[in-house]
Amino acid sequence: MADTRNADLTYAADDYLVYVAPANTAPPTDMADPGASWTCLGWVTTDGGAFKMEEEKKDLKAAGSLEPIRTLRTGSTKTIDVTFEEALNPYVRALYDNVPLSDLEPTAGIAAYDFPDRPNDLKYAFVFDSADGDKRMRFYAPNGAVDSRGDEKAGTEDAAQVQMTMKFYRGATAPALRRVIDYGDVDVSAFFA
Repeated sequence: MADTRNADLTYAADDYLVYVAPANTAPPTDMADPGASWTCLGWVTTDGGAFKMEEEKKDLKAAGSLEPIRTLRTGSTKTIDVTFEEALNPYVRALYDNVPLSDLEPTAGIAAYDFPDRPNDLKYAFVFDSADGDKRMRFYAPNGAVDSRGDEKAGTEDAAQVQMTMKFYRGATAPALRRVIDYGDVDVSAFFA
């Protein structure tokens, strides 16, 4: 095979945006900006988002062999970890505190709400966009939920941050997660010759 190394194929995101909408909201077309039904969750840390994919496997063993004779792939869990900088963003708070967004609507500038005794099963659609110059990548998840939350700390030396891991499930008409890549001006035709 020919040497296809190309420094332009490296990817170092210079921006990272997360959008949320009601569960099963249709995805933006290709790399178009999300429409009015999507809400941006504000600034995130310079770490951006960390995508993780865990595959579940089961080894089948049989008499006469000390090694597995076959491996069954039984599942695949996909998550993205993000730390948000805007700890008072109403949607970020609603996701982190696991309450409906409507609970954060202020009256005379103040919102007060109770944490649920039993966790709510609130699901949302998510878009995760990153950009490196004219190259862009997007994840679209039609049906996701906050699966875990980091510690919340308010101190005097740094702004409060809100860390969450979103887990994705099959949507009404779409798989759990879709990736879209815009290569920008980079020629990748050698890979498909």
